[in-house]
Parts: sequence; C-alpha cells; structure tokens
Amino acid sequence: MTARSLHIIDTTLRDGEQAPGVVFSFDEKLKIAALLDEAGVKELEVGTPIMGENEQTVIREIVNAGFRFQSTCWGRATEEDMEAAEKTGAGRMNISFPVSDIQQSAIDKNRKWVMDRIKPMMAFARERFDFVAVGAQDASRANRAFLHQFITACLTEGANRIRIADTVGTLNPMSTMDLFSWLVQEFPGVEFEFHGHNDLGMATANTVSAALAGCASTSLTVNGLGERAGNACLEEVAAAMKVSAQSDCGIQLDKLQELCKTVSELSLRKLPESKPIVGEMICRHESGIHCRSLVRNELSYQAFSPADFGRETELVFGKHSGSGGLNHFLKSKGILISKEQLQDIMFRMKEIAHKAKKALDYEDALMLLNSYSINEQK
Repeated sequence: MTARSLHIIDTTLRDGEQAPGVVFSFDEKLKIAALLDEAGVKELEVGTPIMGENEQTVIREIVNAGFRFQSTCWGRATEEDMEAAEKTGAGRMNISFPVSDIQQSAIDKNRKWVMDRIKPMMAFARERFDFVAVGAQDASRANRAFLHQFITACLTEGANRIRIADTVGTLNPMSTMDLFSWLVQEFPGVEFEFHGHNDLGMATANTVSAALAGCASTSLTVNGLGERAGNACLEEVAAAMKVSAQSDCGIQLDKLQELCKTVSELSLRKLPESKPIVGEMICRHESGIHCRSLVRNELSYQAFSPADFGRETELVFGKHSGSGGLNHFLKSKGILISKEQLQDIMFRMKEIAHKAKKALDYEDALMLLNSYSINEQK
C-alpha cells in the first residue's frame, strides 16, 4: 500500500524539550534547527513563546536566521499565548484546545466552554498570523460526535490545519486507520495532522497508518524525544514511509545519523544500540547464515541499503558466526589462508567472544589474526 507524500513537522524544540530534564541552550537550538534544515524538514514547531522572553528571543532568532523551513509557534487557546507568539515574528500559530472529557475536566472546563471559545480565539489568531493550525488535544479519547462538531466549528472560523493528537498514545495502527479514514471521508480536502505519542510503543506505526488513511501531515521529534515514552520518531517515520509505504517525505535520509547523534548528545539521552535506523547495531551482523547471505546481497537480511542512511553493513564475529563471513573479510584484506587455518581462527574467535560476552569487530579480527600469524611462525 502506497501513501502520498507526508508533510513532516518537527517539534523537537517544543514537544521534545518538554521531556523531563531536557534543556537546550540558545546555541543548541540553533544547531538543531540548522541540522533539521539540512535534512530537508519543511516546518518546525519552534517553541512555546508564553514561556518567557528567553524562549521568545531564540524563536525570533530562528525565524530570522534564513532557514528554508517554516516556523510555527505553539500555544494554548488564550490571548496571552498568541500575543507572546506574535512578538517572535513567526507567521504561523498552532493553538490547542482540550477535546476529550477527561482533559476538559482536569482544568475545570467542559465541551460548552471549548465550543464557546473557538470563534473569539480563531478571530484573535487570524488577525495576527498567516497560518493558523488548531490542535485537538487528546482527540484519540474524545467523543467522536463532539470531535466532529469541534472540527466543523474550527474550519468555519478559518483554521488552515487540524492536528489530531494521540496525547497519551492509546491508539493502535487499526484504530488510527479507522479514525483517519473517517476524518478524511467527513472532511474531504482538509489538511489533517497526526501527533502521536509512544506510551504503548506504537507511535511510528500509528503515524504510518494515519498517512496510509489519507492524513497529510505529522509532527515528530528526533529520536522520539518527548514526555514519558516520547513522540513518534522523525527518523523512523521518514524511513518507514520510504521503505514500507514507498513514499518520499523529502527528508535527506543520509543526514539523519548526524542529526540523531547531535540531539542525543545535547539532550543527554543515550540512544539504545538497537534503536531503529540510527542505533549502532542496526547494520551489524553476527549469525553465520546471515553473514554468508549478506556477502552476496546486502538486502538479504536488511530492509534497506545502509548507504542510503550513511551507514555500512558490518560483519562481526562471535558465538553464532560461520566461516563464510570471516573468509569474506579476510579476502577483502588480501589475506588468503587454508581451510584448516580458517577453522582454527574461527574457533579461537568464538572462544574469545564467548568469554568476553561480546562480538569481535574487524579490528579485533585483525589483532587475532596477527597474533595467530606470530604463533604460527614460532
């Protein structure tokens, strides 16, 4: 199944920084923004201006830095939030309304309060911004009839885009598909955006499902950075859309490695070694059966060519290795040995890897080979 091109909005500098303990400095935000621009992201949610003058200053700097992306501010449906955003010079605003009963009751409000507030807040926003997106906070847990009423009112008042937020990550790919199929049918031609959280580990899959159902946009964060279990990952969604849905989102995939590594370092959030797309282990192979096939065709046990992401296929040697991968590695170094010698070296490698509880990389293999050669000469 193929999806149309998905408009990616990065919200690392807004929702990503809301992760507990994560703080980006002025220079760090500019650095992340520059890397996102290089990667081809066309829109950034650059921050929450109501947080204060420091936040407004860095947003203003990003807006005026000459980046190619469009800058959008986020705020609540209040005059104060929009006035703070206006001071930054950003031409786009995303205003958020609570649409589920549980979110409304948490702030002592109700559905009537939300509906009464749409017209004045949209008028206030339309006077100040060229583009006004409306966020339906906790839409995945909202009453569907009320959600329909809410969206209709926002569109009547001139909303340019509607964000459907799975605020606590309760959707699954099937329910996401059902929700967006309904939305697209009920509101043809409207630009919907999906904002998925990863509380149950399905944010990336849900985002792809939304796109396949006709959702036009999505807001993501680098490395899935965000509150609790985080948000849908920019790098995972971009890769999944390209490889699994055969759709190009305009992201330079070979730029993702540096981008994700930088955000990891600046956020002080270490990436898991097996993190999809950018983890250290995702192009590394030990199994003998896999290595033997990868030597002939790198797609035999990989979903994509590592080179597309600025990576290389790596063969390592350990308990599960076979001689085929090692022999290929030695031949690539111009080293030819007998079958008996190969088996002997392979046995020693497995023994070392077993004791060390780790695989041996190319450098380890060369060191062992040199040691083996010296012992053979002796």
